[in-house]
Amino acid sequence: MKILLVDDETAILDTLAILFRGQGWDVVVADSGPKALAALEDEKPDIVLTDIRMPGATGLDVLAEARDIDAEVPVILMTAQASLQSAVRAVNEGAYYYLQKPFANDELLAICKRAAEARQLKAENKRLKKEIRSRAAHRKDRPTGSAPRFLEVLALAETVAGTDSTVLISGESGTGKEVLARYIHSLSQRSEGPFLSINCGALPESLLESELFGHVKGSFTGAVKDKDGLLVAAGGGTFFLDEIGEMSPAIQVKLLRAIQEREVIPVGATKAVPVDARIVAATNRDLEEEITRGSFRSDLYYRLNVIQLHLPPLRERREDIPLLAERFLGSGNGERYTLAEETLEALIEYDWPGNVRELQNALERAVVVSGGSVIRPDALPERVLEAPPPRLGASDLPSNPTMEVVERAYILWVLDAEGGNKTRAAEVLGIDPSTLYRKLNRYGIEES
Repeated sequence: MKILLVDDETAILDTLAILFRGQGWDVVVADSGPKALAALEDEKPDIVLTDIRMPGATGLDVLAEARDIDAEVPVILMTAQASLQSAVRAVNEGAYYYLQKPFANDELLAICKRAAEARQLKAENKRLKKEIRSRAAHRKDRPTGSAPRFLEVLALAETVAGTDSTVLISGESGTGKEVLARYIHSLSQRSEGPFLSINCGALPESLLESELFGHVKGSFTGAVKDKDGLLVAAGGGTFFLDEIGEMSPAIQVKLLRAIQEREVIPVGATKAVPVDARIVAATNRDLEEEITRGSFRSDLYYRLNVIQLHLPPLRERREDIPLLAERFLGSGNGERYTLAEETLEALIEYDWPGNVRELQNALERAVVVSGGSVIRPDALPERVLEAPPPRLGASDLPSNPTMEVVERAYILWVLDAEGGNKTRAAEVLGIDPSTLYRKLNRYGIEES
């Protein structure tokens, strides 16, 4: 145990230091309140023993600062001028013990040993609670799957969850990138903090900037009061940036600064606000290709891509479809549903361009229309039962196609599979309908 001894009387300070060092304690001394405040930050003591009446900063100032830095640290106050009023105030402000001078050494050592034991018990209790929560989260929130490639991704996610490293999750729309991000958060040291998220492709640039970084009153029309951005609001927790590849270059610059400097400047403000959120980003784009095209900053990519996790599409882990179906069917209104054998075969044969999200939606629909506990094939969406549309092959694309060409072809393929229904196509693609319309305009796809 490391103890910080604070007293402006050098003789008392030397005596206490000899006493505690003789008992095997790691001792840090400060002969004034300001020095004690500095030692709290630099030394991170386990216990603080301080005089109350000192010039510059009192023992109560030391108590307040110690509690701000570490709410669990026991602070023992000493004074030669004890009063009921000062004792009550000390206890109300969180002091562990209030000791009147002069005191016996044995009495002081006994008090400090009890404080040390109390701190150790609290630390052990906190560790055990965290372990219990982690195990519960592991069982409850663990993404479903047993395919080898999927298990490799989960194993890496579990390894990095306990760190504060930035994570970039890639994969097609609907593969469960946000589910994986929430799982990482539940296993992290920040699990008690908030998990906040935003879809970067669902908001116009001006609104996205305000949501991310906050704004001050009067900075734009409608800004009637100050508002913290989500990066600040996620302090102590995790902030999930979905569809990071849809972010405009101007917002990318501000996000890069926020990650590098751990602070943001709200819209219309001049002072920076500190940020204490872990960043997890996700994309269904090839960001390296986007860098080549000039639509994504390479420096931001390397800041985000500290740990990369790639989720395979559902068509490459078909053995997980029965497990996923069982999980989705078991999360309904308490009734038990089972799949007929031919229904399961149809699910496994279908390519699921919308991946896990499309499978979940299809099963939700099947439960609603089945009319019984056994789900027959006719309860599935027609597209699942129809012969799959022709897959994109090398002959369908030019040699060395860009990501833009591939994305355009994929959107056309999904639109064709959905009979031109843009709402359903957006759902399968895992993007907001407004994002789909922007892409249709961008790629010059006619309304017809």
